[in-house]
Amino acid sequence: MIDEILEFNREFVERGDYKKYAADKYPNKKLAVLSCMDTRLTELLPAALGLKNGDAKIIKNAGGLIMSPYDSAMRSLLVAVYELGVEEIMVVAHTTCGACHMSFGEFEHHMIERGISEATLATIKHSGIDLDQWLEGFHDTHQSVTNTVATIKNHPLLPKDVVVRGFIIDSVTGALEEVKG
Repeated sequence: MIDEILEFNREFVERGDYKKYAADKYPNKKLAVLSCMDTRLTELLPAALGLKNGDAKIIKNAGGLIMSPYDSAMRSLLVAVYELGVEEIMVVAHTTCGACHMSFGEFEHHMIERGISEATLATIKHSGIDLDQWLEGFHDTHQSVTNTVATIKNHPLLPKDVVVRGFIIDSVTGALEEVKG
């Protein structure tokens, strides 16, 4: 698959198809969106939000979560604010998310089947990494959005004038529901 992608890319560049995507690194709408990496949202999310290339910084991870105040998603949001002029942040979870009910317990046997040894898992656990917490998803989408918004809003390094709001997007229709914390 990667070789097919590379061939497509070569042709894409040769045709000059990239020209219609030209944009500045600074988001036109001074907006950052934290959302899930779900494939259903790849085109639906920007289309449903009316975003074009260059309008917003879109940060994606499994579940659209801030797992800790100092994880990579929060780091990216702070860079967006201080380096790229972002003034508003949208947290956008979605319906029927795979991260809902995700857990290390569900992954462990798949890891072992794929060649990760129990000794490796034990070494990781003994090094202080709590795999149960690290690979935990969430069980309530509304609460997950509320928690993530609160973590961002209350971050000691985020200016208080940055607007942070949370939403759930319907994975089929793109309809947004605001989550009031």
